[in-house]
Amino acid sequence: MIVKDIINCITEIAPLQWQEDYDNAGLQVGDVAAETHKALIALDVTEAIIDEAIAKNCDLVISHHPLIFRGLKHLTPNTFIERAVMKAIKHDIAIVSMHTNLDNSYLGVSRILAERLGLRSLSLLQPSVNEPEHCGAGMVGEFEHPMTETEFLSLVADGVGSPCVRHSALAGKMIRKVALCGGSGSPFIGDALHCGADAYLTADIKYHDFFAPDGLLLVDAGHFETEQFTKELIKDLIHKKFPNFAAEIAETNTNAVHYFCKK
Repeated sequence: MIVKDIINCITEIAPLQWQEDYDNAGLQVGDVAAETHKALIALDVTEAIIDEAIAKNCDLVISHHPLIFRGLKHLTPNTFIERAVMKAIKHDIAIVSMHTNLDNSYLGVSRILAERLGLRSLSLLQPSVNEPEHCGAGMVGEFEHPMTETEFLSLVADGVGSPCVRHSALAGKMIRKVALCGGSGSPFIGDALHCGADAYLTADIKYHDFFAPDGLLLVDAGHFETEQFTKELIKDLIHKKFPNFAAEIAETNTNAVHYFCKK
């Protein structure tokens, strides 16, 4: 098995050409022709993730968020990004990231979140122009039975394992049709309104955006929280294609956001 085999396995459902122009998905560190025997899967690449990979004898790290997002001008111990790259190189660990190409896949990040919440009849929230059935942003689906707004908020909090979620004002309406986008989905609030969704679930919503919805329950459940199931998605893709390849989800929690909940 070589690194390129693992990359091709994931890009079958999320080609690299589907990534946004600003992104840096694909091989981050290493050689696509290098042999790989064990992979560690994480949402983010940190020094702790590289340390876990070393401890578990993994020669490949697969992440959702790219470690190298912007160009590096040098490799010194001054930043965690540079230290992680240096440590990976020293220990012959390749790093691959599948970011907005996996966000934009119909079988990707938003779909797995929608399925975790129990939504049905799924379709893309903002389909791409060239491949509208397979590529685009976000997801739209419906519950078999409508629920109250507070029931929906409780479902989301439990589903993503968050102690709290931010939301717009409650309007006393029932929630059946839901639009969502794992990660930073504020640009698609208008699409959620346009498709007639009762609620829109995403992350990184700015303060003033909460004023915008007219009859739409806007819910911010956290960036890590809404994308965390990408790890299981990547693992499942690899095991379906290569059932004997050792791939495991990292135990290290890379969520940089912590919550203080006063009782």
